[in-house]
Order: sequence, then structure tokens, then C-alpha cells
Amino acid sequence: MVDASVVMIENAHKRLERWSHEHPGQRLEGVARWQVIGEAATEVGPALFFSLLVITLSFVPIFTLQAQEGRLFRPLAFTKTYAMAAAAALSVTLTPVLMGYFIRGRIPPENANPINRRLTAIYRPALNWVMGRPRLTLFFAVLVLATTIWPLSQLGGEFMPQMNEGDLLYMPSALPGLSAAEASRLLQQTDRMIKTVPEVESVFGKAGRADSATDPAPMEMFETTIQFKPQSQWRPGMTPQKLIAELDRVVKVPGLTNVWVPPIRNRIDMVSTGIKTPIGVKVSGADLAAIDRVAREIETVARTVPGVSSAFAERLTGGRYIDVNIDRDAAARYGMNIAAVQEIVSGAIGGEEVGQTVEGVARYPINVRYPRGIRESLDALEALPVLTPSGQQITLGTVADVRIADGPPMLKSENGRPTTWVYVDVQGRSLTSVVSDLQRAVAKNVPLPPGVSLAYSGQFEFLQHAVVRLELVVPATLLIIFILLYLTFGRFDEAALIMATVPFSLVGAIWALYLFGFNQSVATAVGMIALAGVSAEFGVVMLVYLRHALAARTPSDGPPASADVEEAVREGAALRVRPLAMTVAVIIAGLAPILIGHGAGSEVMSRIAAPMIGGMVTAPLLSMLVVPAAYLLMRRRTARDRLPSTDIVQPLQGARP
Repeated sequence: MVDASVVMIENAHKRLERWSHEHPGQRLEGVARWQVIGEAATEVGPALFFSLLVITLSFVPIFTLQAQEGRLFRPLAFTKTYAMAAAAALSVTLTPVLMGYFIRGRIPPENANPINRRLTAIYRPALNWVMGRPRLTLFFAVLVLATTIWPLSQLGGEFMPQMNEGDLLYMPSALPGLSAAEASRLLQQTDRMIKTVPEVESVFGKAGRADSATDPAPMEMFETTIQFKPQSQWRPGMTPQKLIAELDRVVKVPGLTNVWVPPIRNRIDMVSTGIKTPIGVKVSGADLAAIDRVAREIETVARTVPGVSSAFAERLTGGRYIDVNIDRDAAARYGMNIAAVQEIVSGAIGGEEVGQTVEGVARYPINVRYPRGIRESLDALEALPVLTPSGQQITLGTVADVRIADGPPMLKSENGRPTTWVYVDVQGRSLTSVVSDLQRAVAKNVPLPPGVSLAYSGQFEFLQHAVVRLELVVPATLLIIFILLYLTFGRFDEAALIMATVPFSLVGAIWALYLFGFNQSVATAVGMIALAGVSAEFGVVMLVYLRHALAARTPSDGPPASADVEEAVREGAALRVRPLAMTVAVIIAGLAPILIGHGAGSEVMSRIAAPMIGGMVTAPLLSMLVVPAAYLLMRRRTARDRLPSTDIVQPLQGARP
């Protein structure tokens, strides 16, 4: 937001310094002073306004994000858009007025500052080398861009970086057919194992579903909330990742497949996709036996993929059911019909409401059924007394065949087709690399019967949706920015030059992600989009300085000479040293605390800041070296071969090398 003011104040300093040089011993006051300030603002104001609009437009893709990523980053996009729109308006209205009131007194020359003097001493030899070898400079720039092939190949991908929520959720899955007593025993056993880790403060576990229709969890699904001690009380060198690895090593129970997830993130994912792990494979088909077989084969293959810490396929067999097959003939001999026998079975086993109890204003139903000991025994169920219409007492086994049958523990459907899920947890590798290897392994080793289909879900599904949307919106946004640049400069080649600077500026961002060990995600994409806007602004301002310097050396009777073009490029580029250094310093100073910060949400913000800070290394170099070289080649083609002019007044004194 302060870039425009920095550049405009810098240009005002240059104008005032030039006036003092041209009018030694005189004081600039009154209308003349405001005229100089106005000329300085007019010279760079329109370009600065449009450059801020470019930064504002660069965030258009963020507004198109949906679901989790949209709700997370859209407030950031709105905030920045409003702020940049206000900055663009103030840069051409309020800033020039404030410059007239506050920029007073003696303006020290640019070379009086030791920092600026040092930067200029470093920059001028590099600029001279570039001016002598512009084509070689562009070749080196392409080589630098090519170096990103290596870090890009090493960067993984994920939907969002895993945030440290402070607590952890342990959600193992057991094989179906687990009794309530065995589930309680296993839950207590895993809780005791988790509590042996010194960093664990408390453990609270739940087996089965809660008393809610929105939680259809089976008995074999555990949910254990782990609260940790403050990080200051952890063992030296212990990190959240190491802590999860130790918990996974400590908690080893046969029949349980470990899954460790952040609580809030898990709830959001389960509400959105139903998948509790980062990766889920949904197997759909018409035949339950076929999709169950495919799911088990995928589970076996997934465990061989590097980075997969656990894989578990929901079973469509293993559920235990009590079938009561009524013998119609036997029931008829005792004067009973099917409805009468079913009423006895439902009342004795399922329970029947016989009344209500009133406790103040609350009413509670009274339900009567046989005790658990009878309901869990097949022999006891067969011996249940049944009273016939004639008053004769018989047993349930006399009129029905009671047996235990196997069946699916739970049935799920999606898009009108029976579906089962395979949960795949990932540790130590990026999400996209694991999914890529998993898809290849499944395609190679798991043949799909006719009518069976696969779909990869979980966080990977969110990542796919975000990537598809950005692939459509980002090119459209770049086209709009190009049109805006063309309207600003009125030349196709200059607008294309600014657009060409965008991929080169991302070199530092890509290397920064690689050095920090970050994966590509929606958060890093937001940072790169912001960096692209700032890089375009650097190019716009540099081009403005080069154009003004060249215009001052262009004669009225034709194009300038080749030597004049080169001299103008040197002058214009040298004028950008101090404002660019100030702009980069402000950006880095503002983003460095975000990059190194800790606490809730810092994982996401550091992924946004890292590309920006890395880009602040390559984007200024691109603006100061590559853009002048490319502009020199563009303008030297139309220049005429004659001696450089010596009677043209320089636009800004003190900038000649």
C-alpha cells in the first residue's frame, strides 16, 4: 500500500533536487513550489495508479475459490482489495497534497546517503555489464528460470498445510462385529497407552455413536481427544510431528488401524466428504461382494505405497444379525399369525413404551424389554415364553427359527449406488505424491469388475476442485491485466514485457518454498498471486522511468540515436535504486514476522509469506537488470545510427553513471 507513496515522494525529491541544481542560491516557494510538486506527481501518478489496480486485479482468482479455501482466503482478498483500491485513490489525490505540505527544507542529494551510495556503487557496474550484453543477460535470465525445474520436481502438493490446533484426535477403526464390552475394553487400553507419553495432559475417548442422528458412527469407530501439555513442558527437541510419530509407535493394538488427525480439520472434512483421513477412496458398484473385494485389495495395495501410515477398508461383511424366521404352519397350529409373533419379538428384544414419567415439566418414556443377558443369548431367545390366543404358553423356538446370520455392518450409498470407503492416512510425504503413487499402484494391481468405479476423495478432492478453478480463472485474470497494461502504455511490446516479468519473479518464490520445506498448496498459491502483482508493479514503475528518460533524449525530428537509447536506459534504471530498495525493505520487514511467527494459523500465513519474501530477491533483480536489457533491445531496433545528442536537458540530475 505504501509503494506508490514511496515512488511518488522519491520522484518529488528528484524534481526538487534538480530545481535546486538548476537555480543555485534561490529558494523554491509559493506557486512555483507547488508546480514542481504537481509535475513530479503527474509524471508517475497515472502509472502508479494503474500498477495498484494491477495488484488489485491479481487477487480476482481468490474470489472464485469456494468451500473451505474460499471461506478461509476470501476475507483476505476482500481486505487487500479494499486497501489497495483506497491506496490507488489516495496515491493520486491525497499524497501529492501531503507532499506539498510536508516535503520542505533542504533536500539532501541522493549520494549523501551512505546506504544509497553503496547500493548505487554495486548496481552501476552490474548495469554497465548488462547494457553491454543485453542478449546474454536475457539468456542468463532464461537459465535462472530453468533452475526452478529441480525444486518444482521436489515440491509436493497438499490442499492446506496441517495446522497445529493444540489438541489431537485419535480415530482408529476396528473390524466389524465388535461387542460393546470389547469396544469399551479396547478404548480403555488405547487411552492408557496414549497417557504413557509424557507430553499428554489428558485423554477422553468415545466408542460408537453419540446420542445424535448426525453421528452415524458404528461401534467399531473410536474417537479419542488428546490434550497436550503446554509446549514449554515438552521434552527438548520434541515437535508436533515427532509427537504423532511417537504416539503411533506406542499405540499398537492388533485389529486397530491408527489415524491421527486435528479435531477441527477432521470435523470439517467429515461434514464435507465423510472421509476422516486426508485421502479416501470411494468404491461404488451394484454388487456388495464385488465392491467389498475391491476395497480390501485397495487396502492391501495402499499399505505398500511410501508415505501411507495406515489404510483401512470398511467391511461390508462381518456384521452379526439375529434372524427370526417365523414358521407359518407352526404359528397357525397355535392360532397365531405373523404379526402377533413379530409383536412379541419387537417388544421383548427391541422394547416397548408402556407409559411416561413426569419429572417437573419434563416427561420421559418408560420402555420395557428383557434384560441384556437374555437378549444376547440365542438359547435364551429361543426359550422366550409366548402366550397363544387360547392361553397356552409356548416358547419362541416353537413357532420360529432363531439363528445368527452374517451381513453388512453398515450400508452407504452415493449417487444412488452402494458405496464403501477406504481410509488412507499420510505421514512424511506430500498429499499429491502419495495420491499419484496410489493411483498408479491401484490401476496396476487392482482389476475393477464391470460396474465398479473408484473416486478419490478427502482433502485431495478439495485440492482438485481448487486447482481446476484456478486453472480457468488465472489465465483470464492475466488477460485482463495485459489489456490494462496495454491501455496504460499504448504499446503491445511494453505490455508484453511487463507480463513476461511475472514468471521470472516466481523463481525466488519457488526456491524459497523448497528451502523452507513447504509443499505447494492453496496458501502458497495465494502468496504467489500476491507476488505476481507486486512484480508487475515493479516492472510498471521501471518502465515509466525508462520511458521518461528516453523521451527526454528523443529529438522532435525522428527517433533517437542508438547511443541515446542506451544512455537513457542507464539514467532511467539508475533512478530506481533508492525507491526499489525502500519498497523491498518495507515488504520484507512486514512479512518477516509472519514467516517466523508461531501460534494458531501460523502454518497457513507462513506459506503465504514465504513466496513473497523469496520473490523479493529475484523480482528486484529482474526489474533492475532484465527489464532494462529487454527495453534496450526493443528500442534500439527503431533507433537511428547517429551521434548522441548533447543539447537535451536531463530529466533528473545526479543520476548519470
